[in-house]
Amino acid sequence: MTPEQTAARIRLRDATLADADLLDEWEREVRRGGGFNDFGMEPRLTPRDVLAKGPLRDDNRGTMIIERVDDGRPIGTVGWIKLRYGPNPESDVWNVGIELVPGARGQGYGTEAQRLITAYLFETTPTNRVEASTDVTNLAEQRSLEKAGFTREGIARGAQFRAGKYHDLVVYSRLRGDAEREKAGS
Repeated sequence: MTPEQTAARIRLRDATLADADLLDEWEREVRRGGGFNDFGMEPRLTPRDVLAKGPLRDDNRGTMIIERVDDGRPIGTVGWIKLRYGPNPESDVWNVGIELVPGARGQGYGTEAQRLITAYLFETTPTNRVEASTDVTNLAEQRSLEKAGFTREGIARGAQFRAGKYHDLVVYSRLRGDAEREKAGS
């Protein structure tokens, strides 16, 4: 299994040192944009020393570039972080998040990217659950997650502090069995 994942219109690939300036600019734009991923924090610049040694992923987290297949243009990132719902490793889950450049939003790229990252995590780790959450007012991301095969589970009340107040989040998940049933049905 290679880290690169490809769908019809996009691929996920590891970031390289050549991507560092672009990733930094995207991070600054997110912080200036006041959107759902703006937590009022200073931009986190890409760690060039880490990137020079290899990809931005390890046993607990990762980030990949979302790139259009037709022209090779990077259009965003997808990331994941390990969480645990119990003391044993079998209780590990992956929480995924996505950020697309404004010009790439609303075209289905996010749905494809979320399908790809979920498939990648199920193929390369033993986890049973991949989850995501989004602001209750972010209807576009809710639709994207549902189209990507995630199941809406409920509301995490006051779970996220952003823009000076607490926000409710809609929680979604996809289980390994969901992916296996989908594969068997195709």
